[in-house]
Amino acid sequence: MKEELAKLIELQKTDNDLRRLKKIIETASERRAGIEQEFEQHAFSIREIQQKREKLQAERIENERHLAENKIYLARAERNLKHAQNQKEYESAMRELDALQKQISQLESKIVEILSAVEEVDKELADRADEINSLDAKRAEALAAFEKEYSDAKSTFAVLTAMRQAALATLPPDWASTYDRLAERSRNGIAVAAVVNGSCSACNISLRPQMLVNVRRSDEVIVCENCSRILYIETEPKEAEASAS
Repeated sequence: MKEELAKLIELQKTDNDLRRLKKIIETASERRAGIEQEFEQHAFSIREIQQKREKLQAERIENERHLAENKIYLARAERNLKHAQNQKEYESAMRELDALQKQISQLESKIVEILSAVEEVDKELADRADEINSLDAKRAEALAAFEKEYSDAKSTFAVLTAMRQAALATLPPDWASTYDRLAERSRNGIAVAAVVNGSCSACNISLRPQMLVNVRRSDEVIVCENCSRILYIETEPKEAEASAS
């Protein structure tokens, strides 16, 4: 009886591993998309900063072009003022001169603001330089690690599936069918549950003292009175060594 129970315990552990691996395999596409999305978010935030810098630089160039034009017009207005031959020409040149000086002052202030904004963006890009330079490498590394985990999970799943079938074949048919029935009925696939601190670890119901004694003896199959799972008590290392000797 102890030998069959040991096989059931190992079978349960195998099934636990299979469920874990199955989840890894079934959620592979979702997890891969999550990795891609995470790095895309980083890349997008960096592109936003870079595009902001490009926009500021284009705006600076445009304002500098207007500034250069207005300075040419200012020089012309100064000449017109100097060579004004009557009051009307003088007043016209003065109005143009004042307007151009205001525009030039506004453009110069705007260019200073833009240069300050560019400086802030450059600082942010410099602070994130390591992230920017390593982003593609880290993405490739994360995807490679994911692919390895996925590949290993599929390989291990195939091996454990074969081991499970072999283990079932060594059990008496009624034990195998009972195990499968309990596993299929259970939401988490647990058919064999350890007794921990006097309680069934699957449903947390305390066992009667006599049941604990019977489970410890392992002379017969003992099932939980609440959830009907097959119960066992894990052998302490010292006990295992004593029984082996």
